[in-house]
Amino acid sequence: MSYHEYAVVGRRKPSETEPDPKVYRMRIFAQNPIVAKSRFYYFIKLMKNVKRANGEILAVNEIFEKRPEQVKNFGIFLRYNSHTGTHNIYREFRDLTRTGAITQLYNDMAGRYRARFGAIQIISIDAIPAGKTRRTSVKQFHDSKIKFPLPHRSLRASSKKFASNFLATRPQTFH
Repeated sequence: MSYHEYAVVGRRKPSETEPDPKVYRMRIFAQNPIVAKSRFYYFIKLMKNVKRANGEILAVNEIFEKRPEQVKNFGIFLRYNSHTGTHNIYREFRDLTRTGAITQLYNDMAGRYRARFGAIQIISIDAIPAGKTRRTSVKQFHDSKIKFPLPHRSLRASSKKFASNFLATRPQTFH
């Protein structure tokens, strides 16, 4: 499942006592705009005591990456609820986009800590230079002479019509 980044803008509904309420903007990662609105109300209720009944959403816009063709290192601060309590974590991922790193984060947190989407709150996500990375899982890819073995390559069948369906010998995949 892929995630998208949304900028959700909302405020408290205008009233006679407060005709011009303060406007709040949040960057939220979600699967679709409906989930982004729901997460916006969840966070705004915690911080500013504005709930769905007395609030309104002014805009929901998807944010796209400026340079999705360049590989970047991302440092993510997050808070999540587990069975034992609330924990703060710093994680690093290497990806082309912020949304790709967040997708990796949610999959990794679900696998390692059994943390679901609703239990995770992303505090910040920043692109960090190669020299500032902390985790060895990210540092190992900073070598300019890195090589990847290709142990399981299968040979293409010959171009003859009858040979494509039936081969006399089994293909050799390890060289």
